[in-house]
Amino acid sequence: MIELESNFLRGSYTPVVTPFRDAKIDLDKFAELIERQVREGSHGVVVNGTTAEPSSLTIEERCELVKVAVETVAQRIPVVAATGSQSLAETTELTVRAEQAGADALLIVTPYYIKPPQRGLIEYFVKIGKSTRLPLMIYHIPGRAAVSVSPATIAQIADRLPNLVGLKHAANDLECLTETLALMGSEFRIFCGLEALSLPMLVIGAAGLMNAVGNLAPARVAAMCNAVDSKDLEKARDLHFELFELNQAIFLDTNPIPLKYMMWRRGLLESPELRLPLAPLADDNCKKLDEVLRRAALLDLTQAVSLSTQTNSLRHM
Repeated sequence: MIELESNFLRGSYTPVVTPFRDAKIDLDKFAELIERQVREGSHGVVVNGTTAEPSSLTIEERCELVKVAVETVAQRIPVVAATGSQSLAETTELTVRAEQAGADALLIVTPYYIKPPQRGLIEYFVKIGKSTRLPLMIYHIPGRAAVSVSPATIAQIADRLPNLVGLKHAANDLECLTETLALMGSEFRIFCGLEALSLPMLVIGAAGLMNAVGNLAPARVAAMCNAVDSKDLEKARDLHFELFELNQAIFLDTNPIPLKYMMWRRGLLESPELRLPLAPLADDNCKKLDEVLRRAALLDLTQAVSLSTQTNSLRHM
């Protein structure tokens, strides 16, 4: 494995949402969201992760988002470009163009729908990895991709691909995390991609979090990473429970449906617009999420959009 700077790919790397306005990406708003991540202490950002609805974006849109993120960050924090697709050709193109745009690292999901064997995954990641000089992480999310990558497979890929430096692990499987770290060593950067397991994974040895709630409360998520890094587990545990209901709320419906609604209610988005086949949040869940935001001290009713106004807007989207 290539040697990385000690603080690179560690901490809270928020997978930033893609804001839409009238079916088009609102690039100005996206730049604002990226700037907020820098301002509030996130250690890095992820562009075109699951939370960004990448499978609903064109190649050109995904490349434009990476370009805007890199320009906005201006080297203050790292930009990780998620470049995976179900297609080898598309993933390779996105990977090459992300490097050209100035991304600092790559996150590549296991090819979804196809359900390849482990030997196919090995060849797939080796081939893509050889098309770039950037550090590369595998995105393991079997619940979405319908394919798992085993620790043994990761080790075989790493044997042939020196720039494989980590894994985003979005599965309820701490044994896989432990086995991977045992095989690969503590310098292998594993990021937690399942919000509710953030603290347990950090304590076991994960390098950081790629937590969708970082879109709502970036400072709190970063603070939990910082607390674990400084071995202040009491503070980390307090933050874990403080964030727990928000973490659960992300999955009240398909991500990022609840997240975009909550960001809208907070005034972080102009609208909670999504692209089909994702659909607006149901009315009864709107009320539930408002209560979650209030309990988290993230909803100021004197500033947020009124519930009746937002409900009418949702019905006409």
